[in-house]
Amino acid sequence: MSSYDLKDGLDASPINALLTVRDWLRFAVSRFEAGGIFFGHGTDNAWDEAVQLVLRSLHLPLDNNAVYLDARLTVPERERLLDRIMRRVDDRVPTAYLLGEAWFMGLPFTVDERVLVPRSPIGELLAAELEPWLGQVPVNRILDLCTGSGCIGIAAAYVFPEAEVELADISAGALEVAQANIHRHEMQGRITTRQSDLFDSLEGRYDVILSNPPYVDAADLASMPEEFRHEPVLGLEAGTDGLDLAHRIIAGAREHLTADGLLVVEVGNSWTALEAAYPSLPLTWVEFEQGGGGVFVISARDLPQ
Repeated sequence: MSSYDLKDGLDASPINALLTVRDWLRFAVSRFEAGGIFFGHGTDNAWDEAVQLVLRSLHLPLDNNAVYLDARLTVPERERLLDRIMRRVDDRVPTAYLLGEAWFMGLPFTVDERVLVPRSPIGELLAAELEPWLGQVPVNRILDLCTGSGCIGIAAAYVFPEAEVELADISAGALEVAQANIHRHEMQGRITTRQSDLFDSLEGRYDVILSNPPYVDAADLASMPEEFRHEPVLGLEAGTDGLDLAHRIIAGAREHLTADGLLVVEVGNSWTALEAAYPSLPLTWVEFEQGGGGVFVISARDLPQ
């Protein structure tokens, strides 16, 4: 329940005291700082989090918005903002779930608690068209394995407009969200979904396999901030060392890739355990300019048979 009652004591409520967009941005920053919320789902500070929550809740642009700062809000708009700000602080609900939307590679995606909030550094690789690792490999078919919201695969469809893309996940709920995003981006003719436990129900070969599978180890899962408790544990948990799914992906990827195909997998903080498990495997760990890590790239011919 919110620290502020929306029905009682309205004279003292922020709903009556805070009138403009500027007022609510200041209030949100103050509450976020005082509440000690964790940033990790798209922002890294209270101001950016406040801008995201307040402006998107009001359907206002995130850029070039100074003209709106002193606009007065209606009572329903103020009630909505108070509810969302306090749920962010009291219940630690990530802003993306409060809005029902997150952005990845500059593209909007529908999200809810059936899928992880998009935040993979694989987006930076896609923005660079997977170079220099892809080289001259033609990209006709792409697999987004453990797709969740579908953000990686849909973004890949924009980058490689001639390719067919398949989104695979074990979760039927996640695939419903992914399907909604396929329709949102009007890509029904190019992107399909498939419910599968990794490669078990998949057919044929792909030129590129992109995967952000569950990779959180037991210790990290137990100590994660409360915000992450709202995300599906199925999308996070991956055994004692975080590699339960990574082992299976490495073992099965070669028979699902074309001869010159490319595998890209994110394993986050479990990268050191993966390196130790495969000392002779020529994994290339990507260095990102925009932050993030724990992503490896490997060609099909270098994978175990």
